[in-house]
This record gives sequence, C-alpha cells and structure tokens, in this order.
Amino acid sequence: MSNKMNVLFIITDQQRADHLSCAGNPILKTPNIDRLALEGMRFTSAFCANPICTPNRASILTGMYPNMHGSRSNGINLSEDVPIFTETLRKRGWHTVAIGKLHHNFFHDPHFDETVYSAERISHWISPKKESSVRKRFKKPYYGYEEVEIVLGHGDLCAGHYLDWLEERNPGHTKSIKERMEQAFKDLIYETNLPEELYQTSYVTERSIAFLERKAKGEYGDKPFFLFCSYPDPHHPMCPPGRFSDMYKPEDIELPPSFNDLENVNKHPYFGNIVMNPPLKGVHLLQRSTTEQEARRFIAKTYGAISMIDEGVGKILSALEKLGMADNTIVIYTSDHGDLMGDHGLILKGLSPFNGVLNVPMIWKVPGVTKPDSISDSLMSSIDFAPTLLKLLRVSSRHQPPDMQGVNITPVLKDPTAEVRNFCLIEEDEEIFGLKARLRYLVTNEYKMTVYLGLRDYGEIYDRKNDPHELNNLWFKEPQLRQKLIEKLFYENLEAQSRYPKRVAQG
Repeated sequence: MSNKMNVLFIITDQQRADHLSCAGNPILKTPNIDRLALEGMRFTSAFCANPICTPNRASILTGMYPNMHGSRSNGINLSEDVPIFTETLRKRGWHTVAIGKLHHNFFHDPHFDETVYSAERISHWISPKKESSVRKRFKKPYYGYEEVEIVLGHGDLCAGHYLDWLEERNPGHTKSIKERMEQAFKDLIYETNLPEELYQTSYVTERSIAFLERKAKGEYGDKPFFLFCSYPDPHHPMCPPGRFSDMYKPEDIELPPSFNDLENVNKHPYFGNIVMNPPLKGVHLLQRSTTEQEARRFIAKTYGAISMIDEGVGKILSALEKLGMADNTIVIYTSDHGDLMGDHGLILKGLSPFNGVLNVPMIWKVPGVTKPDSISDSLMSSIDFAPTLLKLLRVSSRHQPPDMQGVNITPVLKDPTAEVRNFCLIEEDEEIFGLKARLRYLVTNEYKMTVYLGLRDYGEIYDRKNDPHELNNLWFKEPQLRQKLIEKLFYENLEAQSRYPKRVAQG
C-alpha cells in the first residue's frame, strides 16, 4: 500500500454554514456529517472567495482569487492554461477522479457569443448532433481529473453521464428530463416524479462508492487517490425525492430574526432595485424577495435535500471504513457558497452583504493531524484548500502551482486556536443578462465590510460577534472604523490583483 494519503473531497452546492445540525441548526438533522465533525475539525468562519458557483469552484482548484484565475462570473470558463492543484496531484502519482457537478465550463446557453465552447453545456449533451463531440472531451484528463462522471444541472433537471446511468435504469425518465430542460430555474419549488434511487444525489453516492470498491480491488495499483465527490443539491430548484420531500414540515421552520427587514432591503441604494426588478423575469437566478409561506416551504425542501446528501455521505464514509481506507484518507466537507434562506426577507444568492451567502460549511478530518471534535473560529478562505492539501500531501513547493494566493491552514488543523490569516477577501463580479456589478468584501475576526463599485459614499459594516443577524450597519456610525477597514481592504485588494499574463521579455 502507498504511504501517500488519499483525499475524499465532498462538496455540495449552495449550502449555508448553519445548515448542519452540528452547527447548531435546531431542526435539520445531519447525523453522518455530524459524525465526521466529531472525528475531525469544524470551522465556523470559513468563507468563499466568491459567492457564485463557477468562480469559487475555480478558486478552490487554483488557490487563486477570481481576478487572478479569470473565471470571475458564471458563464466565463476556467482557462485550462491556469495551474491547478488536481493536475499537480495527477502528475505526482495520485489517481484523480471527479464524480458529480464540476462547473468549470458554463452549463446553459450563453446570450452573448454562441461560438464559445463548453464541455459542460447541457444543450449539447442532450443534442443527438452535438453530444458525441462534448463526450470526447472527457476521454483525456479534464481539469486534472483522469476519470470524470459528470452531472450537469440541478434538482431533477440534470444531464451528463448521469443520464447514461439513468437511461439504463429507466429510459422514460431520461426522455422526460430532456423535454423539461428548458424549465430549468423557472420553477423554484416542486414535487419530482423521480424516485430516490434514480435522483442525482443517489447517482453521486453510488458512483463514488463504486470507485472506492474498484480501488480496493487493486484496479489502480499502488496509487493514492483524490476523489472529488460533488453533490448538485441543495441548489435550487428544490425538489428532493421520495421521503425527503416532506421530511420537514414548513410550519416547523424557524424564519431568521432578520426576515422582516425587506423594507430596508428594498431601499438599498445598490441592490434594492435589483431585488424588486430581477434582471430576467420568471427565472430564479439571483437573490429576490420572498413571502413567509414560500420561505418556509423553500427551507423545508432544502433541509430534505441536505438530509438526502447526509445519508449519502454516511454510505460513502462507511464504505471507506469497510474497505480499510479510512485511516489513510483525508476527508473534507464543504460547499461552494451559501443561500440567503429568508435572511432579510430574501432567498437565493448574489449581490448582498449578508453572511448566509458568504459563510460556508467546513469540516476537515486529517488522520494524525486533527483532533476529534475540535471547533475552530479561525478565518479560512476557499483559496486555502490548494496550498493546504499540497502541504499535507507532502508535495514539494517546486512541484506546486506557482501563483497560489491562499495560505496553508495546517497550523489551525493541529491547533484550533491558531490563526494563519487575519482577514478574508471576497470578490464578486456579476455579469448576467445586462447586469454588471462589482462588490468587494473584507471579513476580519470582528467585522465584515462590503463596498460597491459606483457607490462611493455607502457600504456596510457589521459586527460579526455582537450583531450576527446583521441588522445594525456601522458604516455611518463609526467613521474611524470605516476608514481603518477601507484602508485594509485597499491594500489587501491591491496585493490580490492579477499578474497574468506573465511577462516573457525584458525591456
């Protein structure tokens, strides 16, 4: 057996940090993820580098801020010229596998340039004329992954290799999904006719276990593995199948204390008009206002989707133990970003200063490093994954991607009270359906500040410890604090700016 450690990296889509029972959620039950937290370390102050899918997933892969790797908004593919840690692992002897959602290329048809290629474009995967060409892209390493079994989409409207699996089991469902694909993001909450065993969460769980079983049989020789297990849920639409659909009752849901703050949100000088007049009517993409009834139902369905994921995580962790790999495998659980889930009367994501979208779940179990049932309040960013994993896996710095901007959080994994960073910088550049927005966030141990391009005399500063529901904006109330945080943001943002393309000539 190789003495190099394996990695099981489990990621969900659009899950808040407080949507785990181990994080104090009083209604949602996640016993299997809780068990992972009991065996490792849970972070309370982990933040995305960008609160949108593609940019933050690219930041995880590259260890860079979005302005550096270039994939700053959904719809902008991650360039394959940018160094990524999965390719480093592949070249250093790890067998790299991705199962589920990747989102390194765009999913849906662009409204700007039809010539832009995407290997993850759903319409091509379901087109008899174009399907074969996109499939060929996965016959060689794809963003460092030697094996890819991809899921494209969300809820029960998914394509990719998942549809091959579904076709073998029930061709009727495959036909129905293809016919309904144009409804993606038009219905926010509904009941699916897919049974649990055919839903995409079950696919990701089953195929991840199948890989572990192949590994245990010796099909990959002595190679250690990096398994990226990526669940498309609980991203909307909310349609968990079977018993998970009504596992939680809307009337039992507790709405956040800030729920009735929508009147103030509508007056917001930057995004208030966007909330009241979404960029694309009838399509649920960015944050919007909600009613109490809808919010309760939306959260209840979200809890059901997370409970289904939790059950899948339990099966994967049990397989890891049964196959004798648990003692030599780093296990990580996280999400790419969160969701407002009723905060300030809003749901979904994007263009807001509020914590629910920015703070992500984060659990690490590192054999021989993390202590059981440890909790850290130390700051961590999505750009820290790559340098930390490469350090833990003992990949020498000369073999690592050259321009990573994250920090190695191994000292925190050893001691939850250690601090390796005193801020998190978050970038958001939204370019969708005519909307062009730019926000920057600075998170420190005590405060979180948001500033907006084009709005020089307004921003938000919230006291993270004394105002957890973010109802008391200190921007105008504490000018000295504002000046101090703006100065820090300026210099940290300056440090983070891209130096790509590289200079190749002198003079």
